Amino acid sequence: MASLTDPPRQSFRLSMLFNDTRYRSLTFQAIAAILLALAIWYLGNNLIQNLRAAGLNISYDFFGEPAGYDINQRLIEYDSQSTHGRAAVVGILNTLLVAFLACITATVFGVIAGVLRLSNNWLVAKLMAVYVEIFRNIPVLIWIIIIFTIMTAVLPSPRAYRGDDATHSMLFDLFAFTNRGVYIPGPTFTNPIGGIGISWLLVLGVLVASFFGARAIAARATRIQEQTGERPTTWYLTLGVWFVPVAILLAVMGLTWNVPELRGFNFSGGIKIGGPLIALWFALSIYTGAFIAENVRAGIQAISKGQTEAAGALGLRPGRIMNLVVLPQALRVIIPPLISQYLNITKNSSLAIAVGYADITATLGGITLNQTGRAIECVLLLMLFYLTISLLISAGMNVYNNSVKLKER
Repeated sequence: MASLTDPPRQSFRLSMLFNDTRYRSLTFQAIAAILLALAIWYLGNNLIQNLRAAGLNISYDFFGEPAGYDINQRLIEYDSQSTHGRAAVVGILNTLLVAFLACITATVFGVIAGVLRLSNNWLVAKLMAVYVEIFRNIPVLIWIIIIFTIMTAVLPSPRAYRGDDATHSMLFDLFAFTNRGVYIPGPTFTNPIGGIGISWLLVLGVLVASFFGARAIAARATRIQEQTGERPTTWYLTLGVWFVPVAILLAVMGLTWNVPELRGFNFSGGIKIGGPLIALWFALSIYTGAFIAENVRAGIQAISKGQTEAAGALGLRPGRIMNLVVLPQALRVIIPPLISQYLNITKNSSLAIAVGYADITATLGGITLNQTGRAIECVLLLMLFYLTISLLISAGMNVYNNSVKLKER
């Protein structure tokens, strides 16, 4: 009887890199990577040689020089004698601020409009359709200018709040709405730990820890439900984890509120939300919200009507059906294009220079570039910043997308 044996292994030959399907794809990828590296090296070397021939060299020493210009909207301490590096940090924080706020409000606008577009009420559905078609088909720059112009023309100047003959008064003696911006009470600490900045970092750290604590409580409740069939009551534990630690920390540091007051020709104290920030924030929100609304509508329509009918047969109300049955499944369709909209908000924030909002494009790519003449350095840093932020947003949203996608056993 003949015995079966494994075929003899062939020795590796260079020709197998192209003829063998096991190695062919890797070979072509390696060749493409080498060609790309050579192209980048050639372009970089050509740039350095041309700069050297022109008597120029790439240097970032200008970051240590005084900036010499003021920035109205800022999240950290800054004055005209601060360095260009600090001015760039202020611009980065301003960009992140408006991008974060616009992403949240655009999502709210988009979800509401997308759901209402499918309403059985003819008038509501048509109004949402008009909103979507108008705002997404007009460039966002035009909306920024329109909103900023309306703010400066309609809202009163700070002097309208002054004296006995004032034509306007502060809302609840706490809020002032002017053509220069909105003034609101600002939190501060009487006993900060290591300074105001460190104190706020501690508060942020406690909130992050509370988030993971709440997640752990929810995961434990889920395990108990899977084992016993009954889910324990955890709402009081969740509230305690969220509020008790931060309340204790704020009490120790002595949280107080700094209320804006009219002094001279302007308000001082509190927090000023400048007109350019409001115009940019609101314009990006309503513009991108129109696109998100279409994504939400498409995601909802991708869910079979049988899901809605089955939930209705169980006695669920339409609002509960939408929140518990339809939207959780629609997220798998909504999130991928939603990532692109968040990236668009971040990049469209560079239009802030049109209304004088000092984002990273206006500081590093505008005033600093013009004052120092370091165009290549500034542009390279701008590209690196937007690339890094875009990759981080994509990575974070992809993690969330993987958490909501359909999982098979």
